[in-house]
Amino acid sequence: MNDNPDFSALRRRLLLALGALPAAGRAAPAAPSRQPVVVLTSYNDEVFSRFEAAFEKAWPQYRLQLVWRMPHDALPTLRQPRQSGIDVYWSASPRNFASLAAEGAWQTLAIDRDGLPGHVGRARLADAEGYYAATEMAGYGFIVNPAELARLGLAVPQDWSELAAPAWSGRIALPDPGRVGFAPVMVDIVLQAYGWERGWAVWSAIAGNAGSIMEAGSTFVTDEVASGRCPLGLSIDFFSAAAIANGAPLRFAYPAHSGINPAHIAICRDAPNPDGARAFADFVLSAAGQRLITHRDIRKLPVRPAVYRELPADYFDPFRAAERGVFDYDGDATRDRLGLVAALFAQTLTREHGELAGLWRRVHRAEAAGRDVGAVRRQLEAPLLSAAEAADPALLAPFRDRREAATAPAANAIEAQWQQASRARRGDIARSLDRMGA
Repeated sequence: MNDNPDFSALRRRLLLALGALPAAGRAAPAAPSRQPVVVLTSYNDEVFSRFEAAFEKAWPQYRLQLVWRMPHDALPTLRQPRQSGIDVYWSASPRNFASLAAEGAWQTLAIDRDGLPGHVGRARLADAEGYYAATEMAGYGFIVNPAELARLGLAVPQDWSELAAPAWSGRIALPDPGRVGFAPVMVDIVLQAYGWERGWAVWSAIAGNAGSIMEAGSTFVTDEVASGRCPLGLSIDFFSAAAIANGAPLRFAYPAHSGINPAHIAICRDAPNPDGARAFADFVLSAAGQRLITHRDIRKLPVRPAVYRELPADYFDPFRAAERGVFDYDGDATRDRLGLVAALFAQTLTREHGELAGLWRRVHRAEAAGRDVGAVRRQLEAPLLSAAEAADPALLAPFRDRREAATAPAANAIEAQWQQASRARRGDIARSLDRMGA
């Protein structure tokens, strides 16, 4: 199905126009008035059209109208006068919902939440004030090509730190957190799980083992793994779900430390049709709406636990996984640092990546030969900033609302300093290895 938003809008207009045409030779009966519900979303037509059909069948007095925006374009739309006439915002962008809630952009959902828990693990599924709620979840982990792993004699890793081993050199597809929207949370999961110092050490080694750095297009990670160019990729589950459902030789593995990227729904403060907006939000969170999320062409994780009892045994249940501590990541605790973390990662680990990867290969060879290169390893592993420096509000501020590949002059100047310092550090490490003959 065509995912182009212009095509989707054209399809809907055409169907409405055709439906309004009278049958040949007789007048058309008067159609009952249907109130529009305007939904701003980043979901593609595959998802939206299924909800459109099911909702309008359940609530025939309403008709959905789609306004398609990616998260970075949604904010300016919702900050226009009267919020651009939008009734409902429905998207996977936690930062947008939190930022707009702080600006007073929402009215309370005021829907029945019976059977909808407030958390999965430490991840919140609804904000404390009741302005927005999660409608589905995506979990972070590893897309793997089992046949290629078997050929290489590699086991599916149980956690992130295993990917630091030399056996993974050149075999990981890594999304660039500075350019891929889901990736900053992925980086932060490891930092929160292992602590700032050890977390950056793990990320430095993983980045050094990366064979591909994916700068855009989240499905490229899936493509890279399916092709066998890299046997493992770092991603979130739903990017691989449709490929797996359609026969791709892949599987998704959740590590011992994971987190979720939830989609949320909210009703705009100035919604022209608040009753219709509330009906749509209620439908998305109902058992019927939650079952739609599990369709093989969507295959996301519902937020209503009872729905999992109807699903196949191999359908991942995050509520059960949370009992094992898999979802102990607290996104609220470190949300303000995500922009800084993404920029620091990009400037120190993915920019000029070839140099970093080369240094790690030299360290691995030296260690395999029994050489003591511990001091060099510690230099490679050390973060450019301490945890205290990274928590400085003055440093966080330029990055707080930063979007991937966005221009922000103050942040860009800081990044240039990080890039220069990182380059100088790599030069020092290379010279140290030269002196050791490693």
